[in-house]
Amino acid sequence: MATLALVSTICPDRVGLVSGITGHLFSLGINLRDASFAALGTGAEFSAVCELPDSLTTAEVESGLASLPELAGARIEVTPYRFDPDPGPQATITHRVEVSGGDQPGLIARLSEIFTEFAANIVRLDAQTLPDREGERYTVRFSVWLPADRAEVCLSAVANTAETLGLACRAEAVPEAG
Repeated sequence: MATLALVSTICPDRVGLVSGITGHLFSLGINLRDASFAALGTGAEFSAVCELPDSLTTAEVESGLASLPELAGARIEVTPYRFDPDPGPQATITHRVEVSGGDQPGLIARLSEIFTEFAANIVRLDAQTLPDREGERYTVRFSVWLPADRAEVCLSAVANTAETLGLACRAEAVPEAG
């Protein structure tokens, strides 16, 4: 059985970053499982659960990544992954919710509390400040698993909260993968 490791990097954002990291991992015979990349201001973060060949150590992977020009100035960590890599049913995205408008301190905390109240699981979260004609627009996108019997009331609560704050809210069900 392959060794599971979490590869995590944070560094200045630059063109070719994902290609450099994933190409290097592939050249080592590493298989990527769940992976995530995000530009965060002028920085960037990449993380992935990886299957390492038995002949490869986490230290060797970390050292190899540190030698990449794309990762100059990066913080790189490669550590054993001790969780089950196979997602459970609550990791299946059933709905996508986007709330946008002016920045509201505490917005993510407030919306995530609503999801918790309705037994929803946040699978992915993305928040950005984007340029807009009026200045800036803050957008939060949630990809969530919602229990079918609570989905409608949960989405109504999110929409009502957004409306109370003067924000736009859009929600959509994700079609089941066939």
